Amino acid sequence: MADKKKRDFSPEPMGCLIGPNSNPNRPRVKCSMFELVPDAFDGKSLKIGEESPTKRRQNKAQNGKAEPEIAKEPTPPPQQETEEPLVAQNTVPQEARPWDNVDKSAQTRLLIKGGRIVNDDQSFDGDIYIEDGHIKQIGQNLVIPGGSRTIDAKGKLVIPGGIDPHVHFQFPFMGTVSADDFYSGTKAALAGGTTMIIDFVLEKSDSLLDSYEKWRGRADPKVCCDYGLHVGVTSWNENTPKEMEILTKDKGVNSFKMFLAYRDVFMLEDDELYQSFLTCKALGAVAQVHAENGKIIEQKQQEIVNMGILGPEGHELSRPEEVEVEATQRAITIANQSNCPLYVVHVMSKGAAAAVSSARRKGNIVFGEAIAAGLGTDGTHYYNKCWRHSAGHVLSPPLRPDPTTPGCLMDLLANNDLQVAATDHCVFNADQKALGKDDFRCIPNGVNGVEDRMSIVWEKGVQSGKMDPCRFVAVTSTNAAKIFNIYPQKGRIAVGSDADLVIWDPEKTRVISAKTHHSAVDFNIFEGMEVHGVPLVVISNGNVVLEDEQLRVTQGVGRFVPMNCWPEYVYGRVLGREKANRPCKVERDPYTGPVVEANIQPVSNAKTFTNPILPEPGSAAFYHNRPKTSSGGRNLHDSSFALSGAQYDDKSPKRPHTRVNNPPGGKSTGLW
Repeated sequence: MADKKKRDFSPEPMGCLIGPNSNPNRPRVKCSMFELVPDAFDGKSLKIGEESPTKRRQNKAQNGKAEPEIAKEPTPPPQQETEEPLVAQNTVPQEARPWDNVDKSAQTRLLIKGGRIVNDDQSFDGDIYIEDGHIKQIGQNLVIPGGSRTIDAKGKLVIPGGIDPHVHFQFPFMGTVSADDFYSGTKAALAGGTTMIIDFVLEKSDSLLDSYEKWRGRADPKVCCDYGLHVGVTSWNENTPKEMEILTKDKGVNSFKMFLAYRDVFMLEDDELYQSFLTCKALGAVAQVHAENGKIIEQKQQEIVNMGILGPEGHELSRPEEVEVEATQRAITIANQSNCPLYVVHVMSKGAAAAVSSARRKGNIVFGEAIAAGLGTDGTHYYNKCWRHSAGHVLSPPLRPDPTTPGCLMDLLANNDLQVAATDHCVFNADQKALGKDDFRCIPNGVNGVEDRMSIVWEKGVQSGKMDPCRFVAVTSTNAAKIFNIYPQKGRIAVGSDADLVIWDPEKTRVISAKTHHSAVDFNIFEGMEVHGVPLVVISNGNVVLEDEQLRVTQGVGRFVPMNCWPEYVYGRVLGREKANRPCKVERDPYTGPVVEANIQPVSNAKTFTNPILPEPGSAAFYHNRPKTSSGGRNLHDSSFALSGAQYDDKSPKRPHTRVNNPPGGKSTGLW
């Protein structure tokens, strides 16, 4: 009986209940079907053949081997708390870590769910999974790791972060420095949905490399978003091409800007411009040009000042539309002769835009850039009675007084006659603009736009029905990424692209004001304008920087983005065109006939008269049509008058003074 009641504690064989199944559960997927979560199988089930902790204790009790009890440590007596005085400690400021070095955690895992994804060529409904600053998955019903944060985008658009390829932050210009540095400028950009900017290395210097290092030193500690750099070529010497080559190969620069304006400061002559285009073409770099006729502007400015016009309206009067059109056409011609693609910055007039459009239709490789100021307002503000208001709109080329110009530029932008919407953001406060209170030539040139650019383009373009959301993405992001060779890293929502995204509400409105913008300037040229299209969430490199109208940024976390040369979007046709249009030598038999002996006369500096109708000035025939008298003298019935002021006897030698003692009629003194 005892044997029957004795329980058997022998281990039971492990059955199929805990054994491997022929169709095991599918492990969690981390990024794709080929990658597994590292801890997918850890601590989830017992290993095959392993006993549970309860059975191990039962076996030890059956064998008489009890587990030793762990001795308990005596409880220490309670200690009386004493207050110690707080001592200030020196703290060492920590540099902001770049996003690449952030520890992998749920904070870097985002799922944007339910939005309408918009690229430049298509739009579709889908979810986006982001991890470690990159887009990992796009689709629906995604399988993602646990702990990811989900952002609801239902009913909203998800678009690539904006790219503004034309800004001037912390820019020394006209005796002062622009109000927005790289911190406040990039912060304002993020607030408006722009996640990358491209600034200009621009100063009058003999060394482009020194200027480049100076700009990197200003930008790297302050930028809140990714950025790149163009370099301005403001003078030309034998070292300039060598430095341009170093910048393209070692410094991540692939574009150079030349000026036809600002004489004696930035302007290049036509032969220097041609050499700079040849160098850009040889390096595969993008050639940019500021198109205004600097020599004519200098003369016009003096004429306007002589008329007593010294206010901001003189700025527009001295830079008429014709000087922009002429310089644009001249730059296109010179670029075409050097077979170099051309990017015309800030196209501000209908005439200049027409020149770009016409050149593209002829097959020239030229790109046109409109800016937010030219699309959102006009030059009638120069005639405002308030000096500060007028001066706040001063930029070069100026806004055009024709109120139809913004609509025309938007039409051309929507139809791909212009390709990029930028800003030329370069702002100055009232006391800085006041440098030109007595002379418009001294007003620092520049206006705002980096924060309001995308809303302005949406309001004037999409909301008005001139362009669709795909074209909006193209002109605010994708085309700039393609031209400056950072596509598809930037400017597209695709697997592997940088996680620079904006959740865009097309129906929400806001009123633009200097009181609410994030720029450091005290004026806004779009003051009081109500616009549709507002960024609800802005994600920069996988980090949420704008949400619930709260901007959370850290200076110094932005990265410099190197831009490689030879962008396919720009140079795809150049090499083939160069081969097709290369001049061919004509093979012919040499000439074997006689050759006349050359009788080359020395070139005289004397001016020659080539009018085939009028006789040469100074000749007798120039003054007289009647023949000479029988004695050979001049016929006194002919006039000696000439429009030039020349006289009949100009070529005759001067006769010495002769005193006449007996004039005709006799001496008058003889009568008295």
